Amino acid sequence: MSLLPPLPQVMLEPLVRAALLEDLGHTGDLTTDAIVPADRRATMVLATRQPGVVAGLDLAATAFRLIDPATEIGVDHPDGSAVPAGAVIATIRGPARALLAAERTALNFLCHLSGVATATASVVEAVRGHKAKIACTRKTTPGLRVVEKYAVRAGGGVNHRFGLDDAVLIKDNHIAIAGDIRAAIERARARIGHLVKIEVEVDTLEQLEIALGGGVDAVLLDNMSVDQLRQAVVMVNGRAVTEASGRVTPAAAPSIAATGVDLISIGWLTHSAPALDIGLDTVAAAD
Repeated sequence: MSLLPPLPQVMLEPLVRAALLEDLGHTGDLTTDAIVPADRRATMVLATRQPGVVAGLDLAATAFRLIDPATEIGVDHPDGSAVPAGAVIATIRGPARALLAAERTALNFLCHLSGVATATASVVEAVRGHKAKIACTRKTTPGLRVVEKYAVRAGGGVNHRFGLDDAVLIKDNHIAIAGDIRAAIERARARIGHLVKIEVEVDTLEQLEIALGGGVDAVLLDNMSVDQLRQAVVMVNGRAVTEASGRVTPAAAPSIAATGVDLISIGWLTHSAPALDIGLDTVAAAD
């Protein structure tokens, strides 16, 4: 397992703070405050109910610490770890009220992001032995792009554009409005800086030939068959980065990777990955 660089706390805290405020509302945790004495302390564990890849522990820890900074958190399996069902990911100790108030927010982040990491890892494993890297897209939950893309990295994938200002990606509607691929490329190149790359989406080999003639940096081979992808890789012959996209499943990924493409981009990794089942269980409580 390679070391996954954590995201800076300044990026995480606003997301977690907003989620906690949404949950706590105007009066806080009515149930916990009514039932649990203020001086009661507890030890709880974050434990998996199914196997998967961990992502989002820093957000979970931030949720607990924002409620009570005195909360202690010991991590057994950091982000990027592949864990079996029943694994204790982390142990949390602190005021019981704080742990219960932060529970749902912490689990919402942890389960969702671990689900993204787990889904990514499944496709990464499916293409093992090929050069193709698995990439996410901009099909992310509004407001959560930075952490969802982080979760993709935790699962062994790589990131595509973070936003519209990262690079030029000329898609079908751009081409339709510009008139043709060549015109779109020429207009883009006349406007952008020397460090900005240009990628063009194509869905036919004829379009690919035109895009290559324009000297683009990458081509997005959209919804092409395996045979078309294989021909496209031969046509490109290293002149541009090749990215396959469209209808990619773990079952279909190996045959797509075998065509020799450089990247396989998948939107559902972030917009439809099922959450990983993780629970927060009390193991000890004391006054």
